[in-house]
Amino acid sequence: MTVLVLYATVEGHTRKIAEHVAGKLENAGQGVILADVRDPGFAVPGRFDGVLICAPIHIGRYPSSVAQFLIDWKAALADVPTAFVSVSLGIRSDSAEERAQAQTYPAKLERKTGFHISKVHHAAGALKFLEYDFFKRMLMRQIAAREGGPVDTSRDHEFTDWAALDAFVQEFADDVALAETG
Repeated sequence: MTVLVLYATVEGHTRKIAEHVAGKLENAGQGVILADVRDPGFAVPGRFDGVLICAPIHIGRYPSSVAQFLIDWKAALADVPTAFVSVSLGIRSDSAEERAQAQTYPAKLERKTGFHISKVHHAAGALKFLEYDFFKRMLMRQIAAREGGPVDTSRDHEFTDWAALDAFVQEFADDVALAETG
C-alpha cells in the first residue's frame, strides 16, 4: 500500500508537518511518496491507496495550488481514502470565535473545489519570527501580543500538537488498510 502525502507551505512549517505525517505512515507500514503540490511531475493520485494533503491558511485562504489540485483530481481522490491537515495559528487562539472561524476553512475549500474532504485535522502552526522580514515580524508580534501569545522575536514558536496529529494519522492509516482489504 502506498500513500501520497502532498503539502503546500509558505514558511516551511506545513512541510515539517507533512514530513512528520510521512514518517508516521511509514512506521504504520505504508509506502509513502512525499511531494510539494506545486511541483510538477509527482505521480497521479489514482495510483495510490490513499492521499493526505497538508495545507496552511494564510491571509484567510489556502494556497491556490491546493484548490487547483483538488479541482483537477477530485475524481481520482474520491476513489481512495483522502485526508486533509489544515494548518493555522487561529486554531490555537484563546478566542472561541477565532477557533470556530479557523474550522470553517476546509468547508470553504470544499465549496470552492467541489471535493468533499471527509477526514480533517486542524493543526496549530508556528510563528516563524526568525524567517520573517522586519515588518512581518513586528506585525506578527503585535498580533501575538493581542492574542496573549509569545512575543519573543529572537526565536520561532511552534504550536503543533504532535500527539493529536499522530492519532489522526493512525486513523487515516487504518482507513487506508481497511479500504485495501475491504
